[in-house]
Amino acid sequence: MKVEQLFACHKVSEEKKVPLATLSFQGHVMYCWTSLERERRLHNDTPIQYWNDLRSALRRRHIPSYYGRELMNKLQRLQQKDMTIEQYRQQMELYMMRACIRKEEATTVARFLSGLDLEIRDQVELLNFLLKEKASTLNLIRKTTRRRKILLKRKIF
Repeated sequence: MKVEQLFACHKVSEEKKVPLATLSFQGHVMYCWTSLERERRLHNDTPIQYWNDLRSALRRRHIPSYYGRELMNKLQRLQQKDMTIEQYRQQMELYMMRACIRKEEATTVARFLSGLDLEIRDQVELLNFLLKEKASTLNLIRKTTRRRKILLKRKIF
């Protein structure tokens, strides 16, 4: 999405995005673009004027219909195996970004944990348990401290 970064950086207006983007087309992409324009003229369709329409047209032409399903399957089957945790996280983020998945944090964390190596997953779950226990203990201490302060104030007055 380097093109979009350039558009944002230079504050390119919507009317100029398509002509500027198509200037850089070369080879096969240029051929596809000119044939797409020709088809639209033959069918009396309006020319593509907006960036999102251009992106959609190029995706329809170059990305197979099964691509989204394939990404979802890869994401569902993703396992850490011999990857580092960082490599595994990056691969998961890449699949989610390409599949345009924006899930709740809890869902993403659950998916991430399910693909981790079993030994690491057990350690993470133990750590979560210990953190919850610690939070529960701290909460109890906080409540007890508040009650004591209230009782002390009553005795003073």
